[in-house]
Amino acid sequence: MARKTIAVGPVTRRAVKEIFARLDYARLGPVYCDEGGDEFWEAKRGPCQRLGLKLAKALVVRLQPGGTSLYVGAGVAEIPLLAMERLDLGRQAVACNLRRQEVLVLNRACAGFPIRFHHLDAGSVKDRVDHLWLVSVLNDPERFPELSALSYGRANPVTFDARKFLPQQRAVATLVDRCLNRLMIPGSVTTTVEEAVWVAEWCHRRGIPYRIDRRAFTSPTVGDPICLVRIG
Repeated sequence: MARKTIAVGPVTRRAVKEIFARLDYARLGPVYCDEGGDEFWEAKRGPCQRLGLKLAKALVVRLQPGGTSLYVGAGVAEIPLLAMERLDLGRQAVACNLRRQEVLVLNRACAGFPIRFHHLDAGSVKDRVDHLWLVSVLNDPERFPELSALSYGRANPVTFDARKFLPQQRAVATLVDRCLNRLMIPGSVTTTVEEAVWVAEWCHRRGIPYRIDRRAFTSPTVGDPICLVRIG
């Protein structure tokens, strides 16, 4: 199938601008921060749009029109990507988020646009997809504190609790397996440099070739380096 576009279009850019203007940042503050939520979004709302559109520009030439993506832990930062997929490429995008309050705020802001977030465990999605978005999920310090500390090189050998780490490791391995099993081969994964080891390990166990693009992009909310992985 021929590509319909090689750039993020003006309709998508206008949609992103309008959705960000509609977002209820007062309600999003406590979702993202224990305190200082207003200051956080004052600093992050601009980069979320700017860096999100920059990443969307990189993905728009890599994804096939009419395909399907699965977004794990999708939130504010993923709005530009979802808009690009739906409006520029006519793709389906299953955006999953376990934080009910954030899903409500996001869906209110996206009303009238073909973008919807689901309060759903991504591992339970049955759709077959050609692109998986897995960014800053497997090393989430709230869900996986011990694993996150080890992943980012912040683990203290005196206080590190291996007993807590093992169940977190198993939970992440299960999530990775369930999500990647939905991926059609060949397919693409967008993830962070720290999380790419999970994708690589999954491919190694199955003898599936993969290639990690050298170029990296900065995550607007967490600052993690994002990379693109081609599988198969």
